[in-house]
Amino acid sequence: MGVLRIERHDRVALLTFDDPDRRNVVSNELNDELEAAFDQLEAEESVGAIVLTGAGRAFCAGAVLDDLLAAGEHPSGEAGDLPHIYRGFLRVAHSSLPTVAAVNGAAVGAGMNMVLACDLVVAGRSARFDTRFLAIGIHPGGGHTWRLRNITDLQTAKAMVLFNQVLDGEEAARRGVAWECVEDEELVDRAIDFARRAAAHPRDLVAATKETLHATAAVDESVAAVELEVGPQRRSMEQPAFVEMVRGLRDRISSGD
Repeated sequence: MGVLRIERHDRVALLTFDDPDRRNVVSNELNDELEAAFDQLEAEESVGAIVLTGAGRAFCAGAVLDDLLAAGEHPSGEAGDLPHIYRGFLRVAHSSLPTVAAVNGAAVGAGMNMVLACDLVVAGRSARFDTRFLAIGIHPGGGHTWRLRNITDLQTAKAMVLFNQVLDGEEAARRGVAWECVEDEELVDRAIDFARRAAAHPRDLVAATKETLHATAAVDESVAAVELEVGPQRRSMEQPAFVEMVRGLRDRISSGD
C-alpha cells in the first residue's frame, strides 16, 4: 500500500501525501512514489498541472529523523545521503508542469521544502509554516534558504529560520510565503481551480515560461532580460495556439464582429 494517492480532475492531477499516522513525513517511500508519479504525469499529454496536499491533519511533517542521522554517516553520492533524502521535493521543484501546494496543517522542515518546491502556495486556515531546522540543531538543506528568500523578503526568511517564527495561513499570505489563505474546506478546490487556469495553456508554452522565470534569477539588467525572452517568444509565435488565435482575430475583424 502506497503513501501517495493520485486523482484526476480534468487536466489537473491531485497528489495527496497519504501517510497520516506519521504526519506525511518525507520518507524514502514517499520520495520514490513522488519521482515515479512526476515521471508518469509529465509523460501524459492530458495532464497540465499538479496539486499537492496532505491527508489528515498535516501537509508534511519533515524528514524521518533516523534517515537524517544515517545521512550524516554517508559520504556524498551514496544512497542514504542528504541529496538522496531531498530527491522527492527536488523532483517537484524541477518539474516542467505548474505545481500548486494546498497546505493543510503543518509543513515542517523538509515539509517546508515541499511547499517551497511548488510554483504557487495556497494555505488553509490550519496551515503552519515551520522551518524547524535550527530548532533540531541542523543547518537548513535542500536549497531551503535560497527558495525561501526567493519568495519573501530577507527579514521574513531570517525570522522564520533564525528566530523560530512559525507562520499560520493568514500570516504566510501577508508575508508572501503563500499566495492566499482560505478556509480548510475550500482549500483543495481552490488549489485545483488555480491549477486548471495554468493547465488551460499549451504545455510546451508553460514549460518554456517556467524555465524563463527561473532563469531570471541570474539576470540583473534590462538588455539581458529582453534577450532572455526573445528566443522562447519567437518559438511560441510559430506554434498553433498563437497562429490560430491570430487567424481567428483576423476573421472576426474582416467579418465586422
